[in-house]
Amino acid sequence: MGWAIALHGGARDIARTVTPERREIAEVGLRHCLQIGVAALKESRTAMDVAEIVVRELENNPSFNAGRGSVLTEEGTIEMEASIMEGSTKRCGAVSGLSTVVNPISLARLVMEKTPHIYLAFDGAEKFAREQVDFSTSTESNSHPETVGCAVVDSLGNCVAATSTGGRVNKMVGRIGDTPIIGAGNYANYLCAVSATGMGEHIIQATVARDVAALMEYKGFSVKEAANYVIGNMEKGTCGLVAVSYNGEVAMPFNTSGMFRACATEDGYSEVGILA
Repeated sequence: MGWAIALHGGARDIARTVTPERREIAEVGLRHCLQIGVAALKESRTAMDVAEIVVRELENNPSFNAGRGSVLTEEGTIEMEASIMEGSTKRCGAVSGLSTVVNPISLARLVMEKTPHIYLAFDGAEKFAREQVDFSTSTESNSHPETVGCAVVDSLGNCVAATSTGGRVNKMVGRIGDTPIIGAGNYANYLCAVSATGMGEHIIQATVARDVAALMEYKGFSVKEAANYVIGNMEKGTCGLVAVSYNGEVAMPFNTSGMFRACATEDGYSEVGILA
């Protein structure tokens, strides 16, 4: 047993739609965020803290579709969403419809910790954000549809998943994807933490993140077996995920041509990848 971390910057047809220059920029961002997460784990920060820290860094990178880099709706507006979940307690928080919050993942954590609710959206979420400190923002919209996410297990075996996105490019105003839906794009329990990415409607229909955990819980699968099974049963070209188990194993399967991804474990293993 030991700590482990896996993070992603989205899965899609990277080979066809992303230039080599863009891939290089994304890889630099992934390595930076992985280093921050590893350093925090080595400092014995909790899985909850590490997941939030890493996703905040991804949100702050305008190359990714979350936080500062969120894509636009069909009306040229921004609607961000995020969720975070702690496996040992199943506490969770989620937000949607944000337009003035630079780090939605931190607001999702505050929903979990400071309200009696799990999910706040649109005007209610914005009002809650204004009541907190340092939640104003300026964003730099882009056209890259990559959700970001992180799955972490700390040295005590606590699993946390965190996911954030600006949603689909040119989406209808008010559309909500898989990212803030617990069990779809994000989930954690005492066995694992899972953050999914890809086509949100497909991920919601398949309850991707929860299915990985359920296969481990009820079928005794390892995290790699469960993750590979779930992604293998999705329509090709629709999905990827990162996951960690309570005992420090990592899985990063996808059925697209690529997924921006990185991971590290306490025993020294490290990986950063983009294409299949």
